[in-house]
Amino acid sequence: MKLPQKYAGLLAVAATAVAVSGPAKAADEVNVAFFLEWATPNMIAKVEKAYDDAMGVKVNWINFEAGTAMTEAMLSGDIDISYSQGLAPFITGVNAGAPIKTVGIAVGYPANPCIVASGAGITMDNASELEGKTVAVPLATMADYSFRMQMRALDVDLDTLTIVDQNPADGVVSLADGAVDMACLFGGDSVKNALESGDKLMSDEDMQKAGIISFDVVSVTDAFAKANPDLVKAFMEVTNEANAAWAADQSKLDLIMAESGMDKETTMNQMADFVLPSNEEQLNDYFGEGGLAAQAIAVVGGAFATDDNPALEDYSAVIDTSFLK
Repeated sequence: MKLPQKYAGLLAVAATAVAVSGPAKAADEVNVAFFLEWATPNMIAKVEKAYDDAMGVKVNWINFEAGTAMTEAMLSGDIDISYSQGLAPFITGVNAGAPIKTVGIAVGYPANPCIVASGAGITMDNASELEGKTVAVPLATMADYSFRMQMRALDVDLDTLTIVDQNPADGVVSLADGAVDMACLFGGDSVKNALESGDKLMSDEDMQKAGIISFDVVSVTDAFAKANPDLVKAFMEVTNEANAAWAADQSKLDLIMAESGMDKETTMNQMADFVLPSNEEQLNDYFGEGGLAAQAIAVVGGAFATDDNPALEDYSAVIDTSFLK
């Protein structure tokens, strides 16, 4: 499968950023990227201005459709912190030489599903029948990563597939219209709507058994982290506190529903699958020697490597856990 146009554009942006990036100035306000249809406890802190209070600056939240766009916005200087950026788009930028790093884990969750059209008669037991079919995938996202890993686990030849680069909402429409035979996507409402037109190729349990797991990161540019270490640390502390508060008391679910743009049932179902590791757990279980993050980053790094932008031998340089301490 040749390099998609989205990758090519991202690599060009990354190359430009590496060439022109210079020292950043201390920020008097902070722009944070986040996702709609992504019900995380820190949305309560967003609404209640806990980030603004702790960081001592105005915090602006801008929603994005995909993690690749978050990277591009960071490199252009429009975004300072990306919250819950997929590991795949983060690594795609890193492999391309983008001056960004991860400062922590936002959330762990079952790998994004691929939904096969009803009536296609294709399941994980006869997945080879997907060969020659058309699939909607938001490229360079964690849905793309899950798609690749599922095809690898089920021994489906990627080169035989026609892959259409579509965001989840458009993938839902294409699946319903019969324009694609399968759609791989993320987002609570998008997944729910897609399931009205088909069924999961692999269940969450089957993907977990196959070692297909996902998590999103909190990422920043190198320059912003160096110029504003106190702001990054405060952001991670507020996020950690919001997760702990949610574990003790779920009475503010309505705030999360409103900020994620989903109804109560969809929000609760999505959050039931989320893992929200504390800062301490991240240091011990994710970023320690042989930790979950270290292993996953190496796997994703290889999956999204290209001839021009190969996987790094060591990804430790793009991980900074000092803000978790």
